[in-house]
This record gives sequence, C-alpha cells and structure tokens, in this order.
Amino acid sequence: MITEKAPGKLYIAGEYAVLEQDCPAVLVAVNQFVRVSITKSNTSTGLIHSKQYSQDSIHWVRQGSKMVIDNRDNPFEYILSAISFTEQYCIEQNIKMKVYYLHVNSDLDSADGKKYGLGSSAAVTVATVKAILHFYGVPLNNELIYKLSAISHYSVQGNGSAGDIAASVYGGWLAYQTFDKTWLKQELKSKTLSDVVNEAWPGLKIELLTPPKDMKLMIGWSQKPASTSRLVDETNANKAALNIEYKNFLAASRACVLKMIAGFESNNISIIKKQIRINRKILQHFAQINQIAIEIPRLTQLIKIAENFGGAAKTSGAGNGDCGIVITDSHTDVMALESEWRHNGIMPLNFKVHQINLTH
Repeated sequence: MITEKAPGKLYIAGEYAVLEQDCPAVLVAVNQFVRVSITKSNTSTGLIHSKQYSQDSIHWVRQGSKMVIDNRDNPFEYILSAISFTEQYCIEQNIKMKVYYLHVNSDLDSADGKKYGLGSSAAVTVATVKAILHFYGVPLNNELIYKLSAISHYSVQGNGSAGDIAASVYGGWLAYQTFDKTWLKQELKSKTLSDVVNEAWPGLKIELLTPPKDMKLMIGWSQKPASTSRLVDETNANKAALNIEYKNFLAASRACVLKMIAGFESNNISIIKKQIRINRKILQHFAQINQIAIEIPRLTQLIKIAENFGGAAKTSGAGNGDCGIVITDSHTDVMALESEWRHNGIMPLNFKVHQINLTH
C-alpha cells in the first residue's frame, strides 16, 4: 500500500487580490492532513472510498427552469479530476495503466464534519496526485505535483488562485503569486499535458518564507463554515462595475503584502503585525464595496479579543465564517486569550505550521 498526505492551509494576507496576477499573498501550511492510500486491485474493478465524504450534501441552483448541480463543494470531483490529469500525464510517459483501490481520509474537518476552512479540496487534490504518481513510479518533485494539482483543481473550481495548492505542496510559510489562467487554458487546448507541465508558467511565484523566531500563529475557528467558491463568484461578478475601486484595492493589497514579506525577510514581527492590521482594513473596505460579509460578527469578536491581548488579527481566506488568524510575539498571554475566545463561542485550534521536505 502507498500512502501520501497533504496538509491544509490558512491564508495570512492578500485574500481576494491573489486571484489577480502580480498580487502576492502569504499563506501557511498547517499540520492537519488529507491522506490518500492506494493499493493495486486484484480484480478488474477499482474503488474510490472516503471515510468523510460518503454523506456529503450537494448544492444546486436554478438556471431558468434547469437544475444545475454545483460540484465545486463535492470532494469526489477533485479526486476524479486529480486522477484523470495525473493518469493522462503518466500515459504520456508511456506508463501502462492499472486498476486500484483509492482510500481517502481527512482530518481537515471537525469531528462532526464541519469544515474549518483549511482548503480540503486543494489538499485532497494534492494528496491524490502524489499517491498516483508514486503508485506509477514517477519521481515526485514539488513543481510537478503543484502543476498537475493546480490544473486538476482549476478544471473543477473554475476560479481561485491555487495558492492553497501551493501551500499543500510546499508546506511552511510562503509568499505566492498566481499564474495567467487565460494562458493556461490556451496551452492545455493546444499542447500535451507534459509540455504544459514542463513550461514556465507566466506570473507564477512561490517563495518559502522564514518566520521571525518569537512569532507565533494562533488560529480561532468561528464554528461557522463558509463557501469560498461562491464568495469568489460574487466578487468576480462585480469587478467590471467597480473598475477603479477594484484597481485601488489590488494596489493597496499588493503594497501591504510586499511590506509583510519584507517583514519576514528582515525578521521583524512588528512590521508583520502592522501589515496584518492594514490588510484587515483593506479587506473590510473590499467587503463594503462588494456588499459581501467577510468579517461576520463572530470573527469581529475573535479579532477584538486578540487585539486586546496585543495580537494582530484578521479573517483568513474568503471570510464569512471559517477561521481568523492572530500573529503574536513572546509578550502575548496565549492562555488568557484562548480562554476569552472560548467564553465567546470561538474555538482555538491548536494546529502547528507544517514543514515539508521534498525537492523544490
């Protein structure tokens, strides 16, 4: 049996803007994993099984009188897409296809199945790609895993930056900029998958960051799940109407995140904390002009409590639920802060940053 795992992620800064090229974000991989195990089948029948996903509900919308199922929340779609593209790549390397059992197990959701917002669709995609490559004896390297996973994920979700894919592949703290999606679509139409994977992708930047020694990441869960893909749909629909405001948002986010990255490079927690607070304000304004709720009351409470204890806090990812993150230093009374969170219905998540040792 072959087992591969991929960690979940949290966005630290640069959300929404990261959908555009040349707008960086900072992410971190956390030590909660999706594990994919694969064994050769002794019969002509294969199997895909998941402990978590058997009872998954499906969202749908009306388009006219037609019922259209939104498969972006269905983890099996990502698993099937990852298998399809990874096997396509293997076929192009003249590898003979086999039949197998694939088992998926995840600890990215709470015990009662609620999503924390750790990027489970990205992690399951990455773990599946790694397991299939390993199963077929293809040497693993981060760039290959990232590119196959990004293509697989994007073909299902149709939006997003693939920053969560990068965090699941590379681990640790990282600065990320997305690739040119229009270019990728064209390349996939006109070239083999192997050619596309071997090319340099315009705009793509993945850089590992080293956090300052006394810096600590705290995570609070609002206990309310959110849907990233639908929030991104809503803001994408507003882009044209908000032309100037949207450009201003991108410029502000870019400047803020670049300063934050400089804070990592100069080992300066106070710069990082300052930019966390600035990024929060930028996102609040973005929510206002888009008329979406990023910072729901429970997350505002989470942030307020953290700030009272000297932490720099904001929402993480698309917001509207899921988690808030706090950057603290050695002066923060973490125990007292967590106790105050619990009194206010916020669950502290005791996750650690996960480092990955694979070739870069």
